[in-house]
Amino acid sequence: MSIDRQDGKHNPYHALEVDEVLRHLEVDRRRGLSAGEVERRRERWGENRLATEVGARPLAMLARQLADLMIIVLIIAAVVAGLIGDTVDAIAILIIVVLNAIVGFIQEYRAERALQALQQLKAPHVQIIREGQHMLVAETELVPGDLVLLETGNVVPADLRVIETAGLTVDQAALTGESLAVVKEAGGRLAPDTPLSERTNLAHKGTHVIGGRACCVVVATGPETELGRIAELMHKRRRPTTPLQKRLARFSRGLSAAVLIICALILVVGLLRGEPLLLMFLTAVSLAVAAIPEALPAVVTIALALGAKRMARQNALIRRLPAVETLGSVTIICCDKTGTLTENTMRAERFHTPVGDMEALPPVEEADAVWRALGRAMTLNNDARIGADAGVQGDPTEMAILEAAAGAGFSRAAFESDWPRTVDIPFDARRRRMTTLHRAAAGGLAVVKGAPESILPLCRDQQAGQGVEPLDRDHVLARAEEMARSGYRVIAFAERTLDALPVRAEADDVERDLTFLGLVALADPPRPRAKEALASCATAGIEVAMITGDHPATAKAVAARLGFAVDDDAVLTGQEFHALSEAERSQTVSNCRIYARVSPEQKFDIVTALQGRGQFVAMTGDGVNDAPALKQADIGVAMGLKGTDVAREAADAVLLDDDFATIVDAVREGRRIYDNIRRFIKYTMTSNSGEIWTILLAPFLGLPLPLLPIQILWINLVTDGLPGLALAGEPAERDVMNRPPRPPRESVFSHGMWQHMLWVGLLIGGLSLGAQFWAYHKGSENWQTVVFTVLTFSQLVHAMAIRSERDSIFIIGWLSNSPLVGAVLLTIGLQLAVVYLDPLQAIFHTSGLSPDELLVSLGLPWIVLVAVEIEKWLFRRGTIYQGS
Repeated sequence: MSIDRQDGKHNPYHALEVDEVLRHLEVDRRRGLSAGEVERRRERWGENRLATEVGARPLAMLARQLADLMIIVLIIAAVVAGLIGDTVDAIAILIIVVLNAIVGFIQEYRAERALQALQQLKAPHVQIIREGQHMLVAETELVPGDLVLLETGNVVPADLRVIETAGLTVDQAALTGESLAVVKEAGGRLAPDTPLSERTNLAHKGTHVIGGRACCVVVATGPETELGRIAELMHKRRRPTTPLQKRLARFSRGLSAAVLIICALILVVGLLRGEPLLLMFLTAVSLAVAAIPEALPAVVTIALALGAKRMARQNALIRRLPAVETLGSVTIICCDKTGTLTENTMRAERFHTPVGDMEALPPVEEADAVWRALGRAMTLNNDARIGADAGVQGDPTEMAILEAAAGAGFSRAAFESDWPRTVDIPFDARRRRMTTLHRAAAGGLAVVKGAPESILPLCRDQQAGQGVEPLDRDHVLARAEEMARSGYRVIAFAERTLDALPVRAEADDVERDLTFLGLVALADPPRPRAKEALASCATAGIEVAMITGDHPATAKAVAARLGFAVDDDAVLTGQEFHALSEAERSQTVSNCRIYARVSPEQKFDIVTALQGRGQFVAMTGDGVNDAPALKQADIGVAMGLKGTDVAREAADAVLLDDDFATIVDAVREGRRIYDNIRRFIKYTMTSNSGEIWTILLAPFLGLPLPLLPIQILWINLVTDGLPGLALAGEPAERDVMNRPPRPPRESVFSHGMWQHMLWVGLLIGGLSLGAQFWAYHKGSENWQTVVFTVLTFSQLVHAMAIRSERDSIFIIGWLSNSPLVGAVLLTIGLQLAVVYLDPLQAIFHTSGLSPDELLVSLGLPWIVLVAVEIEKWLFRRGTIYQGS
């Protein structure tokens, strides 16, 4: 039989017997492949390494940063500023453009390193059999049909079919999301559609051998492995555009069109009034330059950078700056269970013996004979190891059992000195139990542990307070089933006293006439703050979907402990989801919040289906199996402590403490940052609106041109500069986590923002023109300086007034944003310098104000504060902006 393909879709090797697999792969199970056959297969399938996607060249990546619409508008504004002689403004704009392009380039370059991390997930060398000889080769040299020898500590180098095994136990949590290690077996056919996590006769590339040994045959290498398919999934599409990028792009398009129309209108009106063509052209162009908020990219970058720094102090490391704001936009979090909502460490939480139940073993000095017997069995029948640092290593289940016994004072060293182990009968999937034999002072002791349904039929009695008594098998089985339904993994312990140790340990001879000792219930416990964090998400209007590779019963039990709504139809398996049509998937993901036995491809598809419903999706996870979905999601959040390099590199953010609750803090920070970006846009566009109204309406009131081009550019520089940047540091609003997420397509101008910009801009323009009318008609030569100063100070008062959308400035406090207070005071000083210092008067065409003119210039702007406070009062009462 020839080998046409090596992938599991066409050749489901888990569905074939061992001999069929070997025949299909044309390999001798004792001698392996010949050197010539190895070369032929390597030429056909290449090396055993993950395919590398050709990434974008650095220059192309940099060009993408400059292709953003807002950046293009700013570049045009810089050119215009240079043409009218405003070199300083032109240089400032170009510096902002370059800095933002560099930041974006660095972030994208780092994000594309995910595949490199995948290629590092490998064991450098592997022991194989070729031409009847044992040899050590680089794992990249493996080909389909190679015989591989695995032992404890190995990383599985390719996808393998198990041929022979001696208790091979594999931790595949990073690939499947399971919290329990899996015992592999050689024999038997499995159904072709058996989920990845249940293919007990296969060992997959990138997983870890934590116990036993085995001889296996390579059935898939490189891109054809399950790990290789994950690498392919990660490059199905580029990262989605963030909500902020979409909103700013729409804002840029609308702003560009509006500015061109308004400036053309001002030019035409001025010419109709007989103003000089050159003056009106310069005025229109200056207003256009001023109306473009060139500080916006800088404010966005600074706000995101400061937010990233704050998040780092809260144990959330941001890898891509836009992710800071995106966290505040998510509508649903798709959360991996193992290691994210749970601790990814097994823990013994319940104990049952014939004399009662406990949540912890009693201390050894207080334990009666029954509990001492159980503690002794947990210690003796255990292959976990206690390291030099007192840490426990080995299979997670055995580690949990040994830690529980040691925590109660049951000393392995003391027990082993009295009952040294002589031999063991390893666990296998057929028997579902493990037995250890120990030498005793008189005879021997056999200690057996395993699944309750495997142990109990072999027991004839049970350990009781007054010695042994008849076993109530039905009662014990019912107790075990009750624990299992609650999501626990249940291990039964029994023992048998032997008159003499057998010469040869055979399971059928030793594992009979046992005395039942007790049950130990183990679970991967929820993280301490997980339930509280889920409740906070609910308050913030964020849905949470739990996605796991574990069994549906385990998923359901953990979900119930965390507070998910759980009913009979609450859990959907990956196979059930895969069988749905696109329309059915779209409907299902809108309701289902618990998914079990989910493969990497299915996680990816779940995220995609949610995005198709208009959701902005955050995906949290720590394993290799999470990487494609992390990259597909609008924001991927990886675990930093126990997460794989693959997951961290694919993610936008990394939780340094692996605590799901940290994401709630990050969401709060993301919402604060978006609020501050909106606050800056509200501030600068209202200021620009005031300038436009002032210049546009003056001719209709019979007033001369209120401002000169240089004065317009000065106002733009000092008011949009430091005060605008200081708004990026505004503290979070009190209700920031008590409101639902922003709808994905919500405009940046929603919730009354465009109305505010219109009427407050008109108010500022009206105050400026009123001051001009007063000064001009009283014959003052300073009338233009009065307009200039009133307009500047009105914008500064407005900056203080809009620090909160709903709370009064008297509630949040005047000094609670000290950088803004400092920026406002500095700007006032600069404006007064322009008005009163002779050298600056010549440049800006100003003149010193008289006391009454200065008083008017300082007093009128406070009307803006009063008006905005009334607006906020009406907003709090629900009178305005409720449907906008």
